[in-house]
Amino acid sequence: MVYKKTIGEKAFDIFNVLFLILASIVFLYPLWFVIISSVSSATAIASGDVTWLPKGINFSAYERVFSDSKVWVAYKNTFIYVGVGTVINLVLTTLGAYPLSRRDLRGRNFIMMFIVFTMFFSGGLIPEYLNVRDLGLYDSRWAIWLPSAISAYNLIVMRTFFQSTIPDGLIESAKIEGANEYRILWSIIIPLSMPVIAVMTLFYAVGHWNSWFSAMIYLQDRSLHPLQLLLREILVASQTNDMMGGVSSGDVVAVSETIKYATTVIATLPILVIYPFLQKYFAKGVMIGGVKE
Repeated sequence: MVYKKTIGEKAFDIFNVLFLILASIVFLYPLWFVIISSVSSATAIASGDVTWLPKGINFSAYERVFSDSKVWVAYKNTFIYVGVGTVINLVLTTLGAYPLSRRDLRGRNFIMMFIVFTMFFSGGLIPEYLNVRDLGLYDSRWAIWLPSAISAYNLIVMRTFFQSTIPDGLIESAKIEGANEYRILWSIIIPLSMPVIAVMTLFYAVGHWNSWFSAMIYLQDRSLHPLQLLLREILVASQTNDMMGGVSSGDVVAVSETIKYATTVIATLPILVIYPFLQKYFAKGVMIGGVKE
């Protein structure tokens, strides 16, 4: 028997489709506007002629951005922060989540209480700044990596995965065979936990890529600045003077706007490219975090 939708159900479906199309346009248009503005002429942008399609297509803004050595240095720094920072995050989060997932660990609930407490209360920016300074981390890459070495939320997600997925009998069998805790972690836990490790890698990497506030607070040396901090300087402080060579005084404002759009596209392009392929891991991360004992 073929099920036929009622008139009300058909109307509801049509409404849903129209609503989702409208919502997609509203959410995607700002991104589309930035992209078309980055390849439009400065005159068209200044006169407000750019709305849905680019006008006077040219790539001079990208040429100016890529000709600035600060952009390449910032790109390199960002990849360093993402690569090294993510490795540190994964190692420390795994080493913290595994013992806390073991039911035979004494005081684990007490320890988890303190970890959860940090999710709601913190010492604030000033104590953190003083800690970074007194530990000799100020104006170094470690000021970016160490203060954010472990996310309490990600630690809880990984701990939940270990508890709900790895059978206790498997660990006990390994102990009977003479394996110590490090061997169990390396040879059993990690190979069976690749889904949650992939999720954690994604969460931490995206967080490092988008981070700029810590760099603004702790890094004075401009050669250490990440791409997102450079983007902030260009968008907020309008620091585009190094890219304005050969521009007449009357066109400075208009050209500066195209440079801002181009820099925004360059800074977000890697995430835009890889996100469609990694979206399933975001959904998986939500499901993993929702599993309870």
